[in-house]
Amino acid sequence: MIKTSKKLQHENRTAAAWLFLSPAMTAIAIFFVVPVLSALIMSFTDFDIYALGNLNNVRFMGFKNYIRIFETPLFWVAMKNTFYFVIVGAPLSVFVSLGAALMVNSKLAKFKPFFRTVYFLPVVTSLVAVAVVWRYLFHPAHGLLNYGLGYFGVDPIDWLGNPNYAMPAIILMAVWKSFGYNMLIFIAGLQNISEELYEASHMDGAGGWRQFIDITIPMLAPTTVFVVMITIIGYFQLFAEPYIMTEGGPMNATTSIVLMMYEQGFRWWNMGYAAAIAFVLFAMILVFSVIQMLIQRRMQS
Repeated sequence: MIKTSKKLQHENRTAAAWLFLSPAMTAIAIFFVVPVLSALIMSFTDFDIYALGNLNNVRFMGFKNYIRIFETPLFWVAMKNTFYFVIVGAPLSVFVSLGAALMVNSKLAKFKPFFRTVYFLPVVTSLVAVAVVWRYLFHPAHGLLNYGLGYFGVDPIDWLGNPNYAMPAIILMAVWKSFGYNMLIFIAGLQNISEELYEASHMDGAGGWRQFIDITIPMLAPTTVFVVMITIIGYFQLFAEPYIMTEGGPMNATTSIVLMMYEQGFRWWNMGYAAAIAFVLFAMILVFSVIQMLIQRRMQS
């Protein structure tokens, strides 16, 4: 009798849980699961502008879209540019964020709330507005950056018109735009480190650098892995910066995978092909995410 009562209570709790979860699960299914499955199906078709008017024009293509991706030279250029942006920009963003967090969290720092607000302002500023402002900063003739370099006798640089400088210029802007968010995460991690560890190490004669190497870095490891993971995922989705600042040029030097996907889908209306590009990018991000999760588990074990 007692077992039956416990079973009924468990079933009632399960039913109540599903009842309360059903609105959120319904919204997720409508606005996430259905669009993703639709895009996946679309990636195996030749869905284009003609299919928008009449679905009878849609033809099943199998894996031809995916094969076409790897046979397109522009895709390899876009992938090289994307990996360049991720490999250079993500570590730089993490280092700048960590440095800013250490300075703001330092006992010697004054006006901490003010500096946290100032450093976080670029994060909440519109990316389009930031890209437009930085485009003028990089102007070859009237840009503030070249104006400053002129004091040191450096000739003006065509930052966004030279293929060798365009991507570094975009990386510089992206790091400035995003480091404030990671800075707050690092500050939260630093504040969770016990002060007793620093006091004990100080009594043992450890200096600031030794404390940073032996205490701060190891204790921040889980936070660092999380920051690196979200930064890489975000940097793989490079789009607005080159779209606003260079439109993928010069000579496709800043064309990213997402920008290529956008142009194929909304400029040339090859939506099936664009959907296939999206899932190739999803596979890349998934691989990096799984690798970082495995690293995080090993560090915690």
